[in-house]
Amino acid sequence: MQQGSTKPTQKTIAKIMGLAVTTVSRALNEDPKIAKATRVEVAKVAEEIGYVPDRAAQRLRTGKTRVIGLMLSPHDEIFGFGNSMIEGLTRSLEGSGYHLIITPTFSGGDEMAPIKHVIRNGLADGLVLTRTRNFDERIRYLMEEKFPFISHGRTDFSLEHNFVDFDNEAFAYQAAKRLAGLGCNRLSVILPKEGFTFHQHLRYGFMRAVREGGLDYVIPDTVSLDSNLDAIRAWAVDLLSNRKEGEIFGFVCPGETSYLALNAGLRNIGLKRGVDYRAVVKTSSVILRQISPNLDRVYEDIENAGFLMGEALLSLLEGRGQGLSKIIQEPKISFHDM
Repeated sequence: MQQGSTKPTQKTIAKIMGLAVTTVSRALNEDPKIAKATRVEVAKVAEEIGYVPDRAAQRLRTGKTRVIGLMLSPHDEIFGFGNSMIEGLTRSLEGSGYHLIITPTFSGGDEMAPIKHVIRNGLADGLVLTRTRNFDERIRYLMEEKFPFISHGRTDFSLEHNFVDFDNEAFAYQAAKRLAGLGCNRLSVILPKEGFTFHQHLRYGFMRAVREGGLDYVIPDTVSLDSNLDAIRAWAVDLLSNRKEGEIFGFVCPGETSYLALNAGLRNIGLKRGVDYRAVVKTSSVILRQISPNLDRVYEDIENAGFLMGEALLSLLEGRGQGLSKIIQEPKISFHDM
């Protein structure tokens, strides 16, 4: 330790290892010109003595914070959305020298304020956005400010931007076709609120399948994926309690919670899945596989989405990217014999 100091510095590491301070600095910054063995050993010593980079000094020297910010909006219809997203992003940043900060944002709150706070105070080098809208003011602002970012979801802006998205249109189409193939003659889908980009993607895919099959359908206007579970359960019970003779309902559920709500309600009035109605559910966890192994599921890999976004944003920040990163994840289908 330096005399009078209790905080380890790069000079502390250099003295312990018999290296120049510049070598230690370059090793800690993963400079490929420094031998990998040296970089590993320097990192090991730094961890052992509790060395933490001085972010303020680093920012003054490089103009970078080495921080990526995640603006995390709730996805209540998806189990473990936030944890999976964080895990994927964290994995992508390993060994990069970048750290992740998380700012939760909630529906009904001011989503612009935390973004402006980050940019105006230089708190991050890049941002990750979730739950995008067709014309998202957050993305408009970041493009105007020329601030590096990537979003989980697309927009309808004419100016393109970096994103990773799930092919919700393909999911809804394949789910509806599956239900039609199982003999369902009236289909329904619970959509997110209008304005979210994946609302229109889900609707496009669902309606394409409905029109191709000449099927009757119901898209509720009283509940959405943001509705509470009691409301979704009550809607499903009312819908099937008033069904016509010969109607076989098939539900496209874009999340686990909406399925569990309607399934609980229908079970309580004596209806059975696979007999009185059928469902295809988009999942992002193993929970439904454990509860209902034979349930038709389509998997969305949220952790992988986080990893892909982190990689793409790092590439942009480090000047390695060429062009925009526009990644669409394909649905992973798991259909079962009923």
